[in-house]
Amino acid sequence: MFKILVSDPLSEVGLQKLLEATDVEVVQKTGLKEEELVQIIPEFDALLVRSQTKVTPAIIEAASRLKAIGRAGVGVDNINIQAATSKGIVVINAPDGNTISTAEHSFAMIMALARRIPNAYHSMMNGQWDRKSFVGVELNQKVLGVVGLGRIGTEVAKRAKAFNMKVVAYDPFLTEERAKKLGVTPASIKELVSQADFITTHTPLTKETKYLISTKEFALMKDGVRIINCARGGIIEEKALYEAIVSGKVAGAALDVFEVEPPMENPLLKLPKVIVTPHLGASTVEAQENVAIDVSEEILHVLREQPFKNAVNLPSIPENIIEKVEPYFALSEKLGSFIAQIAVGGLEEITVTYSGELTEIDTASLTRTVLKGALSYHLGEGVNYINAPHLAKNRGINVVEQKSTANKGFTNLIAVSLKTNQEEKTVAGTMLNGYGARIVKVDGYPVDLQPEGHLILVHHNDRPGAIGRVGTILGNNNVNIAAMQVGRRDMGGNAIMILSIDRPATPDVLDVLGELNEITSVTEIDL
Repeated sequence: MFKILVSDPLSEVGLQKLLEATDVEVVQKTGLKEEELVQIIPEFDALLVRSQTKVTPAIIEAASRLKAIGRAGVGVDNINIQAATSKGIVVINAPDGNTISTAEHSFAMIMALARRIPNAYHSMMNGQWDRKSFVGVELNQKVLGVVGLGRIGTEVAKRAKAFNMKVVAYDPFLTEERAKKLGVTPASIKELVSQADFITTHTPLTKETKYLISTKEFALMKDGVRIINCARGGIIEEKALYEAIVSGKVAGAALDVFEVEPPMENPLLKLPKVIVTPHLGASTVEAQENVAIDVSEEILHVLREQPFKNAVNLPSIPENIIEKVEPYFALSEKLGSFIAQIAVGGLEEITVTYSGELTEIDTASLTRTVLKGALSYHLGEGVNYINAPHLAKNRGINVVEQKSTANKGFTNLIAVSLKTNQEEKTVAGTMLNGYGARIVKVDGYPVDLQPEGHLILVHHNDRPGAIGRVGTILGNNNVNIAAMQVGRRDMGGNAIMILSIDRPATPDVLDVLGELNEITSVTEIDL
């Protein structure tokens, strides 16, 4: 008999599967203080929370029987993941339960913005009957730009199609096949913002999506464009949005999320062309039930030792395997991140090839780690070692793991090949005694690179002076080169240089490098 503690108020409907299970005893005690939880947690096999309970290291340390912690929702910032992982406790969340709720809220915001419904409502509540001031626009035949075509973005796109809108979508994982199936047009971010009448964001907030829409993007937009953000504050730079609305470039904005919440001092709230809601994307009865249902099912799977998918920490690995693969975890993730940053186009396939002694052990955990590195670059912190294969499958990305008997001069070698709808990239790495993790090959060019810090990858023609000109430009812009690797196949042919720099180069500096005659491409990489 498993014993589960529910320490936050959860939907009874959502808990129904747990309550009906014959091998489970459910105890509901809410509002407990940390010291109270520490006292009773040794009795339980699982803990189910929302956002009120703070699952601290002290609580986890006292949990002698605990196998799983379930969060009825997406965010797990109230759970100490490191302490749970160290104790061997699986942390589960429910990332899919609020998909429809958030998609519907996004589309409601689109319609409210188009027809100026909140403004008209307030006018009438103030005793006015003013029909002329609230003339709106139709959605029919308008172009909706969807930034991020994951679960929620896909649902928004479906609803837009039902309103006879034309949908253009930006997503680094969007393939031609999937775009055709959804009836949307793939686009770069520049193409999307220049074509769209309405723009709605549905990406995680990551280093790559921070201020994804800012001053440069607003300058490319049509006059009278409308902006919707029900994803995360910070994807759209609020200062740039404010200026675009005041100038008349943007006809209006609908915001459910903000860079700082609550946004009481935010100047956007004072603009009549802006409609706002207090982060209500997941605030429906159904969403609250769904996240409870999802996490309850996952908790049962964990306790019954059945397959589960929505874990946010590393699963346990047999001791005899962990000793052999653990040194390669950091390298594997860096290889995945490296190749994701140098590839262009929608990701279609990732192949991980193991050579040498690694062919003799179970490398599934390393493949998951490569996937985490590759997907995290675009999807952010929501990617983990458990859900990476699931996320790849949902996005139509084929994952291949293979073993090769050829050691290619190394005791162990991990080679990652990434195929997009535009190109194929490869990178290989190994562990060198006394030197640690090294990247030893990039796109077939031999290198010897420590995979960390700020890097610049330059494809160039192997001509005298090319390296010197690159160094001069960086030096003139106060960018110090810590190390450099150069790889070539033939003298005077195509070559690469990889520069390790002390601080990131600005976009302007990278643009200047790209304008050199010998240079064919410049890519910034952050490991």
